[in-house]
Amino acid sequence: MRFKAVLFDMDGVIIDSEPLHRKAYFSMFKEVGIKVSNPLFESFTGQATLHICTQLVNHFKISQSPESLVAIKRNYFKELFFNDPALDLIPGVHDLIMDYYANGMTLVLASSASMPNINNVFARFDLDKYFVAKLSGADLKASKPHPEIFLKAAQASGYDKSQCLVIEDSTNGIKAAHNAGIYAVAYNSPNSKNQDYLLADKVIVDFNEITFDKLGKIPT
Repeated sequence: MRFKAVLFDMDGVIIDSEPLHRKAYFSMFKEVGIKVSNPLFESFTGQATLHICTQLVNHFKISQSPESLVAIKRNYFKELFFNDPALDLIPGVHDLIMDYYANGMTLVLASSASMPNINNVFARFDLDKYFVAKLSGADLKASKPHPEIFLKAAQASGYDKSQCLVIEDSTNGIKAAHNAGIYAVAYNSPNSKNQDYLLADKVIVDFNEITFDKLGKIPT
C-alpha cells in the first residue's frame, strides 16, 4: 500500500463548522459595516482568518486593522461554538478516523483554524488520541493555497509526501495539496458550496469511499 499517513483538514472535513463560521463572519461584516457577496465569501473557504481579514481591509478600505476584524469574528465564533446545538462531526468521519487508526495509519491535522479552536474541537470530540500532530495555518507565514501547511504536515507524519494523502473540502485546500505534490482527496461537502475540485486526484461524497481497505485500490 502506498499511503501511510493521512493529512486531515478540519473545518468541513472533520467538523461541521462551516455554517458556524459563516454566521460568525457575517455578524462581523455587519458590525464593521461591509457587505460581502456570497461569491466573494465562498472564495475565502479554506484560508486562515487573518489572511481573509487582510483581504477585506484592502478590498473595502476599512480603517480597522485585520487583527481587530479577526478578534471580532473569533468572539462571535466562540459564542456559537459553545452554544449552538447544531455543531457536530461530519457524518462518517469518526468511523473513518478510527478505521485508519486501527489499521496503523498515521494521522495529522492540518487546518487553517487557530490552535485554540483546533484544541477546543479535539477536546469536545475526544480526537487527540488518534492524531500524532496538529498544525494550524494561523501559525504559518502563508495561507492555503500555499503548500506550506501540507509540506509541514507530511514532515510531521514521519513519511515522505508520496506516502501521504490529504482530505480537503475547499478549492484553496485542494490547491495547497496539489502545490505540495501530495495526493488530494476532495470531500464534496454540502456546506462548502461552489468549490473547485479540478485539481483533486479523487472526489468523494461519502467517507466510505476511502476506508483503509479501499485506499489500496486507488490508482496512483
